[in-house]
Amino acid sequence: MTRTPVYMDSHATTRVDPRVVQAMLPCFDTEFGNAASRTHAFGWRAEEAVTRARTHMARLIGADPKEIVFTSGATESDNLAIFGAFEALRSKGDHIVTGATEHHAVLDPVARLQSRGARVTVLPVDRDGRVDPGDVRRAITGRTVLVSLMFANNEVGTLHPVAEIGAICKEAGVLFHSDAAQAVGKVPVDVQALGVDLLSMSAHKAYGPKGVGALFVRRKNPRVALEPILFGGGHERGLRSGTLNVPGIVGFGEALRIAAAEMPEESRRLRALRDRLHQEIAARLADVTLNGHPVERLPHNLNLSFAYVEGEALMSALDDIAVSSGSACTSASKEPSHVLRAMGRTDDQVVTSIRFGLGRFNTRDEVDYVVERVEGAVTRLRALSPLYEAAGGGARFSRR
Repeated sequence: MTRTPVYMDSHATTRVDPRVVQAMLPCFDTEFGNAASRTHAFGWRAEEAVTRARTHMARLIGADPKEIVFTSGATESDNLAIFGAFEALRSKGDHIVTGATEHHAVLDPVARLQSRGARVTVLPVDRDGRVDPGDVRRAITGRTVLVSLMFANNEVGTLHPVAEIGAICKEAGVLFHSDAAQAVGKVPVDVQALGVDLLSMSAHKAYGPKGVGALFVRRKNPRVALEPILFGGGHERGLRSGTLNVPGIVGFGEALRIAAAEMPEESRRLRALRDRLHQEIAARLADVTLNGHPVERLPHNLNLSFAYVEGEALMSALDDIAVSSGSACTSASKEPSHVLRAMGRTDDQVVTSIRFGLGRFNTRDEVDYVVERVEGAVTRLRALSPLYEAAGGGARFSRR
């Protein structure tokens, strides 16, 4: 029998892996030193632990450990990359290129810079949520200093053609930043092969603790200079002042060490569970539309629109299943998904969408339980819908 509640909201956050917890525990009592304390063994051991974590993280993304800058999370990393690069390159240009489906941790800093006089180009996406690399090439001008496009979308899981975009930026001599909070630890990421100059990461999306993240900052070809956004102590080579969160960093490093070892098999397993969830729901219910690229997307993401059923009502009906109607960071605003709107979805499709985020601890039994609950809830809610009745039981939306 499936234990409830069932958690399928792994894009919002993930359960900390028990192995990560075990790695972190000594940092709270016996190994509690400040990594910046260079005059005694407590500080030395803390610094060694941080260095090990840097090495694990760098190895996973193909970087040098010295290129890892620790932050409080992907939001801070995005802000440091965008504000830091723009201020450092202000004398060379004032133009930023980004995408319509970016997380607000990118869109809001870019909007703030625009209010201060920066010129901004927001690129459209196709119906699958992908940016056309040709649009990136056409958007770049002699005044462009930064292109910021996410690796994987947090709502629909679509993967951008990052390698193509990186090559275009490299050819143009423009810095390329990618928010990879949803991608690192889930799909292969190699900053050298992809041509990424700045890469944002978050621990709690990859079975690590909340409150810690990192920014990859390229040191050569080109050497990226950033203006810091926090001051007071010169930590992290002057790029991010503040006492390091040693327990969080150790947990982050362990989470990515595990990901490096287990990601191929875990991705295969989650993709199979995700496809089973999708196929069973689509077999039992009409008028179900997939949102996101059918192939180029995260292995654990499934975003569906259920015609004639509001997503909020469906989530209420699924009271023992944790799912989402969009980004966790904006769900309290009740605003329709800017991601789905940018993908050309109608208002009806936007408000009927649900995001399932499978994770390391989900089982096949849980998937089958969710299928049963979704089928029952959608059937009941459609029976109460005058729109569904007026459509004669439902004029079918297009399916993939």
